[in-house]
Amino acid sequence: MTSATLFTPSITPQFDKASIDTDVYHHAKTTDIAAMLYDDSDDRSDDFVDEQADKILADTQSLTESAHFGKLQKKLRRQVSWAIRDFNMIEDGDVVMVCVSGGKDSYTLLDILLLLKRIAPIHFDIVAVNLDQKQPGYPEEVLPAYLNEQGIAHYILEKDTYSIVKSVVPEGKTYCSACSRLRRGSLYGFAKQIGATKIALGHHRDDMLATFFLNLFHGGALKSMPPKLLSDDKQNMLIRPLAYVEEKDIIEYARLKEFPIIPCNLCGSQTNLQRAIINDMLREWDDAHPQRLASIFKAMQNVAPSQLADRELFDFETLSLERDDNERLFEGDNIQAGQIESLAEIGLPVAPETQIFNPDFADAEKGSLAPKKIPTINPVI
Repeated sequence: MTSATLFTPSITPQFDKASIDTDVYHHAKTTDIAAMLYDDSDDRSDDFVDEQADKILADTQSLTESAHFGKLQKKLRRQVSWAIRDFNMIEDGDVVMVCVSGGKDSYTLLDILLLLKRIAPIHFDIVAVNLDQKQPGYPEEVLPAYLNEQGIAHYILEKDTYSIVKSVVPEGKTYCSACSRLRRGSLYGFAKQIGATKIALGHHRDDMLATFFLNLFHGGALKSMPPKLLSDDKQNMLIRPLAYVEEKDIIEYARLKEFPIIPCNLCGSQTNLQRAIINDMLREWDDAHPQRLASIFKAMQNVAPSQLADRELFDFETLSLERDDNERLFEGDNIQAGQIESLAEIGLPVAPETQIFNPDFADAEKGSLAPKKIPTINPVI
């Protein structure tokens, strides 16, 4: 059985105003630090001046970092808002169960959703849920302490999936798939148990790209993690509000927020994971070609079934011609017809007509003196 402990502190989540207000950076830029440090009328000792210089420079760095944080938080807030809007992830009255693992992604997801909850035009509730899988050395006190400090209602579920994974996965094989299935099953059931209407996961854009290439290279399928998913039994709705967010932005956000990160010790020693290899490939691409990952992700949102080869997705069998009576003559100088008798035998013309331009594209306003340019046409297939 899964045991759950509920914590609902009376305090409300607090957000540092300096993290949102970026006007402080303007003040830092307009302050003449040199004039403050090197005033000739001041006869203080050099040591004292140096001490004050260090303090002012440290304060300036803090203001600059606050501005950087505010800009980054605004970017993440917008991207999450867009994802929620584009895929109708959260509706009025929803109870959103945010799955928190103790990693940078889930911390960031929870933080941004709590921020949006304060300013959203609709009402929704948030509850954080962590599954303690009883991994050896897992610091079980870290996450509850953080969530209590922030005043976030949460549950800590305890279930020894670690022993199960170790017993069913052969030595040398990766644990991720089995671990994920066990964790997902427990969380699905618990979401229904507490009446949560949405389950929010911390997968970001780069996770979705990595899954796409894993399936492409190793699964023989064009599929990834969708931003919104109805479970197979139709009992739970999964959402991924970080779908538009880049991992490097999450890394920086987690650093600035100083989240108490908990590493995954279960599979940390498996250095040859295919996902890790794919992630390295994506990072190399991003460094060499900054727009490549954005283009690939855009392609995932712009699928043309008729241009692929999935017979279940597109009906190739019943495709048929729908020609009209309009003729389009060959736009060139000459047509050489060889083996005329053979052409005539199968009912093809032995002297097809030609034209140097298509009159349908003539410019009526410019008259007959207009250049007779052969048009370039990309027929829609």
